[in-house]
Amino acid sequence: MLTLNGSRLSSFCDRSTRRSFLQVGGLFLGGMTLPRLLQADQLPRPSKGQSSSSHHRGVIMIYMPGGPPHQDMYDLKPDAPAGVRGEFDPIATSVSGIEICELMPRLAQRMERFSIIRSLVGSDGAHASTLCVTGAPYGNKVQGGAPHFGSHVSAVQGQTHRAVPAVADLSEIMQHAPYNIGGPGFLGSAHQPFRPDGETRANMLLHESLSPRMDDRRALLTTFDRFRRETDARRALGGLETQVDQALDVLTSSRVMEALDLDREDPKIRARYGNDDEKILPYSNLGYRALVSRFLVARRLIEAGVRCVTVSFADFDWHGANFVHGRKVLPVFDQAITALVDDLHDRGLSDEVSVVAWGEFGRTPRINPAGGRDHWPQVSCALLAGGGMKTGQVIGSTNRLGETAQTRPVHYGEVLATLYQNLGIDIDTATVRDPSGRPRYLIDGHRPIPELIG
Repeated sequence: MLTLNGSRLSSFCDRSTRRSFLQVGGLFLGGMTLPRLLQADQLPRPSKGQSSSSHHRGVIMIYMPGGPPHQDMYDLKPDAPAGVRGEFDPIATSVSGIEICELMPRLAQRMERFSIIRSLVGSDGAHASTLCVTGAPYGNKVQGGAPHFGSHVSAVQGQTHRAVPAVADLSEIMQHAPYNIGGPGFLGSAHQPFRPDGETRANMLLHESLSPRMDDRRALLTTFDRFRRETDARRALGGLETQVDQALDVLTSSRVMEALDLDREDPKIRARYGNDDEKILPYSNLGYRALVSRFLVARRLIEAGVRCVTVSFADFDWHGANFVHGRKVLPVFDQAITALVDDLHDRGLSDEVSVVAWGEFGRTPRINPAGGRDHWPQVSCALLAGGGMKTGQVIGSTNRLGETAQTRPVHYGEVLATLYQNLGIDIDTATVRDPSGRPRYLIDGHRPIPELIG
């Protein structure tokens, strides 16, 4: 809990600690950093009872680490040889001519609300989230690092509300470090994705023992002045005097905390998403749990005013026991993803909020001796919904063994370009400044997918 007094750390003369004020100013760089606050005065204050975020567009990206098996989910090959076709059967969907895996019956019943890309290409073969989240290959040479797509959105569109971050990351911290969702890159901490866990979340809560000094802005300003004089971060804190109101807005706003509190959600809606499975895989304790509740939290954060939310789900690096794991993981994913899209539709958000679920590459057509499929960067798949996109379709196809894109190869960059466009960003004109001060486009060399946007 955040308190401004009573800490055992070294304190100022009024017993307020440096650490406490770092918590006030930055909320531990959890997407509400001091640079973010210093920009907040450019945002209009919503009038009482009215949110500036009521009609904003958003993106929920579900990252499926490890590389989901395209030929066992959306692109089954029942006529392929036994060593390729796998153990799952295809089933018909609500859209004539489209078949998917039998383990995803809910998706099959709602296919008209989804689009499948069966010919996703452009993977660099790296076991990393980088390509999905930034559009850049892993190990890219971009000075300062390639930004999270939501950080781009933060830089271009800003916040919808002064007390709500533009981008949030609900992903787990995974043992395989390259899986972990990246940060703002060269855009800097002002556009860091907010992570509502650990100390970051705790320090958004106002403790009962919060000093009455919080109600006295003049006294708080005096204490900030003392802190500023005693810290080496004088330059970073420049202009703080004019931003006290914004800092207080962040600390006293209930917007984000209410969005994170699932006890406020209708129990019937919560039940639609299913239950979190923390042991769905033998190694789930390493950061690969099936936390379906985070799909619901993502929707709630979007409604609170966040523009972009990333979520990780389980793990799909099944070099062994592909079908054993698939029988556990795919039904859970099926329930959660359809609940999310149904939820958005029921709340009138299906035209405003885009959903994409994908991983860094596909899996080998041939099943290995351990009953698994290995890495296959030649082609992969993606599932999309919402955002006003044309749905109820399959884009592209693979050859008879699922080895390569046979028709309409779609690059990862095209998907990201589509998401930017769905957010109302003109990718032909929108730029951000790199560390050298030069303007950079958000995505290079790729256009939105015409089959989705018309």
